[in-house]
Amino acid sequence: MTASPASASTRPRLIVTADDFGLHPAVNQAVERGFREGVLRAASLMVTAPAVADAVARAKRMPGLAVGLHLVLADGLSALPPSRIPDLVDARGRFGDDMVRDGFRFFFLPHVRKQLGAEIRAQFGAFAATGLPLDHVNAHKHFHLHPTVLSLILSIGRDYGLQAVRWPSEPGSGPWLKPWLALMRRRLRRAGVRSNDHVFGIQGTGAMDEQVLLDVVEHLPDGLSELYLHPATHGELTPGMANYRHADELAALLSPRVKLAVAQHCQLCHGFGDPAAT
Repeated sequence: MTASPASASTRPRLIVTADDFGLHPAVNQAVERGFREGVLRAASLMVTAPAVADAVARAKRMPGLAVGLHLVLADGLSALPPSRIPDLVDARGRFGDDMVRDGFRFFFLPHVRKQLGAEIRAQFGAFAATGLPLDHVNAHKHFHLHPTVLSLILSIGRDYGLQAVRWPSEPGSGPWLKPWLALMRRRLRRAGVRSNDHVFGIQGTGAMDEQVLLDVVEHLPDGLSELYLHPATHGELTPGMANYRHADELAALLSPRVKLAVAQHCQLCHGFGDPAAT
């Protein structure tokens, strides 16, 4: 005999998010399909990415899609020209991928930190210029876990209606992360900024297929969880994502088995701004 689903008020709550919205038309197409045909309810927009105009146009045709800012401070393009932030990007305006080195520079070098603040403000401004409501903020490769980056997000974000930030705490995360995650959680709460209680997608990044989603949904902890993916209609989008199974992740979002599991086990939320998520 199958147990009946718990009432909506007692079930775990879930936000399903696509990161890298705007990176490529194949990502934007997957976001639209995932929202219209599947369980996707949110997307994080890269405002400096090549296909951002197409992403914004699609988002405006899907007013139920909760869109947030996916800050790019590593392995991507800047909003400001290289002449304004010469210590952050190369001559093409591209951030590097040595996040340890850059993290030390953000913390210890005031002139680098000043440029970082200017760039973060520029990306907030670019999102505001789209006219889309700001549902949440997170950072590419979770760089917002860095205390300096988070401080700037919180201070600058107040000018742009910041309400929610992803807390990148996945069950089973390494113990070395716990002090940083605890500090981040305290600072978000002090600032009155909402966040999730759990996240899923870090350990399985690029491989969040149907079985992974089923395992997550069927064993969700209490509270608010965010499950994020990198769906696209095909692979080989960037060299750094060569091993990502983008199409499998899109298929998981569209899977009838996943839809049924979501209906049975949790309450699906339309982003952090959904009253059910608070």
